[in-house]
Amino acid sequence: VQLQASGGGLVQAGGSLRLSCAASGLRTDVMGWFRQAPGKDREFVATIRWSAGSRNYADSVKGRFTISRDNAKNMVYLQMNSLKAEDTAVYYCAADRTTSPSTDWHKYDYWGQGTLVTVSS
Repeated sequence: VQLQASGGGLVQAGGSLRLSCAASGLRTDVMGWFRQAPGKDREFVATIRWSAGSRNYADSVKGRFTISRDNAKNMVYLQMNSLKAEDTAVYYCAADRTTSPSTDWHKYDYWGQGTLVTVSS
């Protein structure tokens, strides 16, 4: 079982990035993105439940970020627009074996290695 996140980098405030997460060895209904800034706890960013077509976003990213999924490729994406300095963090993709999307990162079973997003102001 492996989740491989990619797409992070350095971008100016107001710019965009697209993160990708490739899942191998598992296929789950619920997947999510979380982030952790230096010195802070890991926090929820977005979740997607494939079977219901439902998405959920943290208030801080709503309207700027979009989570999507390509089930055929077993990939999850996070399109990030209008980036702000406070979006700087390591971003992690995660998979949950249940069918109940959660904003609590403790409830996720599998994690990718993280990809660093740095937004310069």
